[in-house]
Amino acid sequence: MQKPRGPRNLPILGSLPSFRARPIEFLCETAKKYGDLPYFRLGSFHAYLVNHPDFVRDILVTNQANFTKSRALQRARILFGEGLLTSEGKFHLRQRRLVQPAFHRDRLAGYAVVMSDCAVRVRDRWQSGSTLEMSDEMMRLTLAVVGKTLFSADVESEAPEIGQALTTVLKMFRMLMMPFSEYLEKLPLPSIRRFEKARDRLDQTIYGLIRDRRKSGEDTGDLLSMLLLAQDEEGDGAGMTDTQVRDEALTLFLAGHETTANALTWTWYLLSQNPECEARLHEEIDSVLQGRVPQMADMPQLRYTEMVFAEAMRLYPPAWAIGRMSKEPFELGGVHIAAKSICILSPYVMQRDPRWFPDPERFDPERWTPEARDARPKFSYFPFGGGARVCIGERFAWMEGVLILATLAQKWKLRLADGQRVEPLPLITLRTKYGMRMVCQPR
Repeated sequence: MQKPRGPRNLPILGSLPSFRARPIEFLCETAKKYGDLPYFRLGSFHAYLVNHPDFVRDILVTNQANFTKSRALQRARILFGEGLLTSEGKFHLRQRRLVQPAFHRDRLAGYAVVMSDCAVRVRDRWQSGSTLEMSDEMMRLTLAVVGKTLFSADVESEAPEIGQALTTVLKMFRMLMMPFSEYLEKLPLPSIRRFEKARDRLDQTIYGLIRDRRKSGEDTGDLLSMLLLAQDEEGDGAGMTDTQVRDEALTLFLAGHETTANALTWTWYLLSQNPECEARLHEEIDSVLQGRVPQMADMPQLRYTEMVFAEAMRLYPPAWAIGRMSKEPFELGGVHIAAKSICILSPYVMQRDPRWFPDPERFDPERWTPEARDARPKFSYFPFGGGARVCIGERFAWMEGVLILATLAQKWKLRLADGQRVEPLPLITLRTKYGMRMVCQPR
């Protein structure tokens, strides 16, 4: 049995200070120096960076029953309750079974119309020469999409408040993952009060949607109606309580717009830095659409647009790290891993590994031709996770990203504003640390 290598650990804290201060840099440097399975401590927890596609497959697919969500997502129950992101075991399978029909192919066609319509409204609002905060623009747009597609609700007017509440909540997670934070959250600290106020604001929106729908008794065929009407025919036949509906609705409401908005923001930045790729994107959009608004039926012809989006998520994956905790001891790559060890799987680190992506810092959509994709190990790219817990909205997200890119790029190109600093901010998702101010230019 091999002895794992890794960075030097401080007494008691291990590598926790380095990981908390610069998580992405710490993981990238650790992988580069210590290989595919470095070991380090995060406080009292034994931790491993899992940095080979075969090892990722072993954890997410082959041996997924031996793993639970890591501490970060266990702590996320403070916000998401027992939603799909945080629930485990049989309850998670039951809830996923009840939610899954909302993402069936026959429903996606209807969602596509909403996605394009929302993007057209944004496109028509922009003005030549104006400076836009693209992270805010994309958050507002994807919030409008998820509100209409999944909840048949117009929440765009609430976007600034919801966005502020979400930012407060995400920033607080750094503290809530600290050792002993379970005790800290019971104290009347100003930061805890801000978190609770932000959570209450999000609850206000979701419980308001639930209350209005129950009152009307209408079945609109959207996700919210499905959650309210769902009965577990393979289980006990019971439906969901308002709390269970809230947990699932809030999870999909936030996860369904935050991640795609971040991916799109990074995509506009990368296109602005790579005008040759941008020109080819414009050429495809003009050729395929001929000035029309894109529809779901256009997706197979918008291949380069999809390749651009895939490459942006390679470099800046919204879910930059995925954590799993082992239930029982197991062996991985000849290394013995004890029970209750944390395994960190980082799409950000893996997807910049030159073994799978030569010249990894270069933005190159050609990496996503069928031939290039087939030549790589499957889990060298996993922005949506994998296995039984793969993101339930993956197809929704791909379609949304492609349709929004195509709609907005029909009319506009965006250029980075003077003086704009660009640096990732790794919260639960990969945001932009200093925003992303961009100047709107007509094509």
